[in-house]
Amino acid sequence: PFAGPQIVVSVYGPDFFGHDVVRGYGAVHVPFTPGRHTRTIAMFVPESTSRLQKFTSWFTGRRPEFTDPRVVAQGEGREVTRVRSQGFVTISFNVV
Repeated sequence: PFAGPQIVVSVYGPDFFGHDVVRGYGAVHVPFTPGRHTRTIAMFVPESTSRLQKFTSWFTGRRPEFTDPRVVAQGEGREVTRVRSQGFVTISFNVV
């Protein structure tokens, strides 16, 4: 079923060592009705599955991240991916 267009948001920022790492992913459907719309997107980040992987990724600065933004938009197959909630992003739409 067609659910309409979505905006996928990927937020990056520096970690303690200055490496550019993912801070969060999120997606929201674009509203169809005319007017001003505000949406709050719950952000999440993928997590390593073991303590050793967590330490290695922290130490090397290579944290888990999605290579394809469609993973964020579709949600299909994400039930097997471990993620952690990571804040919110608020966006506004002006639909004509």
